[in-house]
Amino acid sequence: MAFKTLDDLTDIAGKRVLVRVDLNVPMDGGKVSDTTRIERVLPTIRELSDKKAKVILLAHFGRPKGARVADMSLGPVALAVAGLLGRPVVFADDCIGQAAKDAVDVMVDGDVLLLENTRFHAGEEKNDPDFAKALAANGDIYVNDAFSAAHRAHGSTEGIARLLPAYAGRTMQAELEALGSALGNPVRPVLAVVGGAKVSSKIDLLENLVAKVDMLVIGGGMANTFLAAQGTDVGKSLCEHDLAETAKRIMTAADKAGCEIVLPADAVVAREFKAGADNETVSLDAIPADGMILDVGAASIETVKTKIDAAKTLVWNGPLGAFEIAPFDTATVAAAKHAAANTKAGKLNSVAGGGDTVAALNHAGAADDFSYVSTAGGAFLEWLEGKELPGVKALEA
Repeated sequence: MAFKTLDDLTDIAGKRVLVRVDLNVPMDGGKVSDTTRIERVLPTIRELSDKKAKVILLAHFGRPKGARVADMSLGPVALAVAGLLGRPVVFADDCIGQAAKDAVDVMVDGDVLLLENTRFHAGEEKNDPDFAKALAANGDIYVNDAFSAAHRAHGSTEGIARLLPAYAGRTMQAELEALGSALGNPVRPVLAVVGGAKVSSKIDLLENLVAKVDMLVIGGGMANTFLAAQGTDVGKSLCEHDLAETAKRIMTAADKAGCEIVLPADAVVAREFKAGADNETVSLDAIPADGMILDVGAASIETVKTKIDAAKTLVWNGPLGAFEIAPFDTATVAAAKHAAANTKAGKLNSVAGGGDTVAALNHAGAADDFSYVSTAGGAFLEWLEGKELPGVKALEA
């Protein structure tokens, strides 16, 4: 898709630029406990401020469902943004109406203002035209830098983009370019690694991917459902036996599309789901009736590494095993480190995101060496599913 970026914005000194950002950050004791999302939007804020625009931030926090909820105010977040930005951030206690207008009216060029939680108004999530107009009244230009909210057609992500000249911020631009390089117009062969607990939560994703990638590694609990569909006895492992036909349908679709599905060749099994539990690596025909598959074994790890070596592009979503507890993080860590090494060596374009993926890659110490790691969660997953994202669609030039 074609979209305008900050590179297309000229002569913005004195202009009121409404910037949709993701500040839905975790809090602990009234303070921000993880600043990752704030750090990602700083380049856009800083660039616009340095160009002497009046930077007006729009964001949501939590799920207040159209009501004012004191502990969902963005007030404390404004302090964190100011600290990381290294310049003052004024806070207004509403995002529309007189309070917002008064705060905007006293801004000078280069100022940064954070408006109160957009979801304090029911019109935000309903994408009410009047609410979108009330937001737009305080701006001359709209910039969306919140890909993580782009799968929602809300007033501050979609409605407002129809009312003002709309541009992608630097984080949005980086995300869209990374995703385009991974599935839009990728260098082949393309490998997808998809893990996680349940097939039921990733049916659309798997069906979309088998039509677009050359190889698909399936791991985690969902691999058990595919193995069971092929006749493997998976013991007491997490398995959605009722989705056997769905798994078979996906495998048939992959075969028709020329996509190779790679399932585990061996398994690490234990009788207890806890750290340090006694475990053993067994072949698929030797899974004990009272055992649970909690990771893939050495043979499977080597196969995954071979597929990574064969790929030019990698899309990763989800862990290969129960990575949260040792030693069942072995496969995820080994595969992630191998992908990171190939990326660092210039052999692979690696894009990852969604669900536990970021945590898994951070745990492996591999995230920093991937080409791009998305923190967008639901929006990243919907993109993997091939769905149109309203907040992105609204930016099309």
